[in-house]
Amino acid sequence: MTRIILIGAGRGGRALVELFHQDPSVEIVGVADKDEGAPGIVLARELGLPVAANYRKFLKADAADLIIDVTGDPDVGREVYRLRPQGTEVVGGKTARFISEFAGNKNPADSLQDQYQLALRELEARAEGEFIIGNNLKMKEISGLISKVAPTPTTVLIRGESGTGKELVARAIHRNSARSNHPLVTLNCTALSPALLESELFGYRRGAFTGAYNDSKGLFEKAHGGTMFLDEIGDMSLETQAKFLRTLQTGEIRAVGDMQTRKVSVRIVAATNRNLEVAIREGTFREDLFYRINTFSITLPPLRERIEDIPFLAEYFLLRARAKVNKKVDSIAPEALALLKNYSWPGNLRELENIIERAVVLTSSSVVDAEHLPLHVQDVVSFKPQMGFMPSKAHAIEKFEREALANYLLKAEGNISRAAALAKMPRRTFHRLLAKHKISSRSSPGYGETKKPQ
Repeated sequence: MTRIILIGAGRGGRALVELFHQDPSVEIVGVADKDEGAPGIVLARELGLPVAANYRKFLKADAADLIIDVTGDPDVGREVYRLRPQGTEVVGGKTARFISEFAGNKNPADSLQDQYQLALRELEARAEGEFIIGNNLKMKEISGLISKVAPTPTTVLIRGESGTGKELVARAIHRNSARSNHPLVTLNCTALSPALLESELFGYRRGAFTGAYNDSKGLFEKAHGGTMFLDEIGDMSLETQAKFLRTLQTGEIRAVGDMQTRKVSVRIVAATNRNLEVAIREGTFREDLFYRINTFSITLPPLRERIEDIPFLAEYFLLRARAKVNKKVDSIAPEALALLKNYSWPGNLRELENIIERAVVLTSSSVVDAEHLPLHVQDVVSFKPQMGFMPSKAHAIEKFEREALANYLLKAEGNISRAAALAKMPRRTFHRLLAKHKISSRSSPGYGETKKPQ
């Protein structure tokens, strides 16, 4: 059974209380709102559920598996993350508000099962993060573009370097569209061969090819009524591009091995990190398809062009990392933050997120310091004349060891045996180095948390 705490009990909060209370697999262990007359509080009292004006009352050890914070207050969000019991997950910000608003706006005639499944689908997507605007003027402009294009049926092309958050923009467009109560289906066009991509998009019929033992629906049919996000559309083969263009023009699909067509209603959001204009000149991308998908274009700036957002983004990723790693790390030291702001970020948001998570694993205190950042971010294998040759060498080796160990451990998801194999060293040696640098693995009581002596 999943135990849930609801923080914020307005109209959407009341809908969530009603929704979860009727599910036997869910236990609501607390509903909190500073307004004692809030709709969710009133209903919770009627149902005999625990209520409070102060949410801190419910933040006890092992009290809940999941906290849903729908207040929209960033101060509340930060405190909930800080005070949450070990092992408790938190859903907040835009994701939680979407869930509450969705549940509150549903027609009462709609089935409870449909409401619950859609809410669960959004909960499952919470780990993928949220579109963060920040203070950058370009990002604020993009936020305005999203709000204007989302309610329309217009096809959107999202452009930008790898790791800039193109899928997050696609999710924001879908969440704010009229299709938000239908599926958002995502596909990376790079991940599949042309033949597999075609059958994945359009489906196939039994006997269409070796191994096709049964009929299979394609993603277009699965996304009917909703949105399809095609990532790296620039890598789609010319043959598949032609079939995709026909579907865009007619709204019809034909499964592989089928003679009949079917009508679908799907909104397309595509993304690419390629220069499609160059690809057209080189003959690898169809010009007619380009003009079809480029109806409304959004270009995301690389992280190096939104340096003013790095403190905010770093704090956001710190909150996510400490929840994932299950380790109490409260802040990033000013020196470390300065290094982050001076780095060029070729990997953009994805690289920043990974570096913050690595730093959370490395630190043995509640603060991420400069020494916990990778050497290429520190921009030094630092030689300090005043230290002398041998101490400087030892210092550089120590930094290299810490970074390498953390990297192997992250790739192995905390499994020491697998990390040692990746490092091509005996497990015992790897474990000794972890102890030397005070780095802990994903083990009881938690990944990244040092075991207490018995």
